[in-house]
Amino acid sequence: MDKYKIDSHKLIYHVQRVSDWLNGQNVYPIYLEISPSGSCNHRCIYCALDFMEYKPRFLETSIFKERLFEMVSLGVKSIMYAGEGEPFLHKDMADIIASTKSCGIDVAVTSNGVLLNREVAECVLVNCTWVKISINAATKETYAKVHRTKSADFEKVMENMSYAVKIRKAKKHKCTLGMQIVLLPENYSEVTLLARKAKDMGLDYLVVKPYSQHPLSKTTRYKNIKYANYLDLAQKLEKLNYYGFHVVFRIQTMKKWDEAKRNYKHCLALPFWAYIDSGGDVWACSIYLTKERFRLGNICRNKFQEIWECQKRIKLLSWAEEKLDTEQCRINCRMDEINRYLWDLKYPPEHVNFI
Repeated sequence: MDKYKIDSHKLIYHVQRVSDWLNGQNVYPIYLEISPSGSCNHRCIYCALDFMEYKPRFLETSIFKERLFEMVSLGVKSIMYAGEGEPFLHKDMADIIASTKSCGIDVAVTSNGVLLNREVAECVLVNCTWVKISINAATKETYAKVHRTKSADFEKVMENMSYAVKIRKAKKHKCTLGMQIVLLPENYSEVTLLARKAKDMGLDYLVVKPYSQHPLSKTTRYKNIKYANYLDLAQKLEKLNYYGFHVVFRIQTMKKWDEAKRNYKHCLALPFWAYIDSGGDVWACSIYLTKERFRLGNICRNKFQEIWECQKRIKLLSWAEEKLDTEQCRINCRMDEINRYLWDLKYPPEHVNFI
């Protein structure tokens, strides 16, 4: 059960943008992933972006708020605040979220939830489409080991999310509230317990996702993990689904991790999204952070339109579509399902008129 298509993609609902791209037009991103903070209050044992080194830098609020109005005018429809650090370490995070919503962009946040206290929740939930908490255990002991933090943080997160559910109901906010867990040998035995806790708390879903090795990550302890032995969890977790709560067990993504097969040779998805780091740099792809070829510009120095229409990006797109070897990319990258979809559109099989 995956009504939000978390284990798939939603580009199929943006027909005109895709049609414009197929016709060779310059299209602006539908979705942006933005890191407001380079710092993080945890050091998770599986962290993909550890190579960014958790620098104490933060997105410049005033400049970014100016760029938001420009972005929406160009066609940006959604922003997820997550990235290399914990979003709520940014002192203006609630204001940034409110400004994003007020200018007409859908807002989401992925957080570890420790700082999503009552005061923050009161300000944030009214403006967010969804908030997803990364919580990688169901007991405080395992949580402390996986997140490499103090065990008291587990209790804070559970308390914060319980209050978020209460305030959402009391004020009739539409914000979807969920949790996600990266399935690892250390927490495998606690997934069902976490699902029960999320359900009892009144959350909307729990996502169970596989680990994905970032090519630049310093962490390599799980690079050879296989999920075939974990797939039995799917049926156990399915029994917890009911109206109002469901477990999204990303079995399709887990199988792709084990098989490591793609139907596409190069990357076609770059026109539809981008990543902005905590220093304001705009990246064509988060797999190639720190690689100069993929850094398009900086929103503190340039307008977003200037960055998106620059010759560097145009050349990069051409190279990515014709020469980038996706075998060197991250398995199950953000745009994997979108690339599969676009590749079939651009290079259709024979007999497509026999629908």
